[in-house]
Amino acid sequence: MNDLAQHHLALGARLAPDGIPLDYGDLAAEYAAADQGAILLDRSHEGRILLQGRDRLELVNRMSTNDVSRLEINEGKPTVFVNANARILFRVVCYNLPRGLLLISEPGQGDALASFLQRSIFFGDQVAVKDISAETAHFALHGVAADTVIESLAPAARSIPALGVVEVESDVGNLIIARRKSICGAHWIVIADHVAGAHVHHLLLQCGGAAGLIAAGSLTFNCLRIRSGRPAGLELSTDYIPLEVGLWDEISFSKGCYTGQEIIARMESRGRLAKTLVKVALSSMVPAPAPIYALGKAAGTLTSSVQAPDGRIHAVGVLRIGSAQPGTELTVGKDGRAAKVADYAGAQPPFVLQEETITPGT
Repeated sequence: MNDLAQHHLALGARLAPDGIPLDYGDLAAEYAAADQGAILLDRSHEGRILLQGRDRLELVNRMSTNDVSRLEINEGKPTVFVNANARILFRVVCYNLPRGLLLISEPGQGDALASFLQRSIFFGDQVAVKDISAETAHFALHGVAADTVIESLAPAARSIPALGVVEVESDVGNLIIARRKSICGAHWIVIADHVAGAHVHHLLLQCGGAAGLIAAGSLTFNCLRIRSGRPAGLELSTDYIPLEVGLWDEISFSKGCYTGQEIIARMESRGRLAKTLVKVALSSMVPAPAPIYALGKAAGTLTSSVQAPDGRIHAVGVLRIGSAQPGTELTVGKDGRAAKVADYAGAQPPFVLQEETITPGT
């Protein structure tokens, strides 16, 4: 067991098999702190792949949905790798550091992403793929006071724009500090050398104590991300195309060719989706995945659900577009639990958000 895991245990954590804290013994306090102060999460199970060499931007640009070809130093951008049928393989956030392009994957996908990138290098490409996941620790800050916490750690972070990144020297070594999309208040990440991981986690808790920062686990993160409608897990799979799961803002419609572009461009040009991601209001808890019905007909799949510590149930699902309008009555699961569409989730195409004239269930 490494020093960071022992540090979490000393704080009262219950660890998952991968060493990531599930919680620290008080889920209600963790959940409340995200809305009232801030929470600190160990996200070291998210892959961290460093691409170095002249063609690092070109490699990612020709294989993924967003335009990273002109990404400036200290800028970041999310993008999605898809297959030839435009089905999701990996969602990543790219940060262009002076030493290389850092790609951060979804949890547990670092090895697969590194192998995928290595296989995609053409003869003549000047790109080296390095998986730095094992040699680094990765923490995330969420909450209304997260900005205050990060500025206490590194005053230079005050000037970081949305999805920006900086590398700073600190008393605990070199740190990568970056902004990410919000799921609850501000969202920051801090990446450090794995040897310093426990010290950095402790230092962050010290910096944020006055702002209400507490350590939290992945169970709290899951509640927050489902509540916010952020796709993950089942939503980010080969079952779906990025436009169908609220990733409109992670696609460029003006860049050159990339794998799967023709299908995505056709959907955008025609202004039509077969299905889309929505928040689902459940009358009672239904574990995901589960079938969703509208007017007695199969309408989609409940892909994520959770009962938060405050008793409220949050869920998202992928529904046929004709049944996805907010307010549409649904039933979920084999026993037909009552539900309805609460709202669209994620970043939706403009044509989905326009007033629909399709009758729900058709």
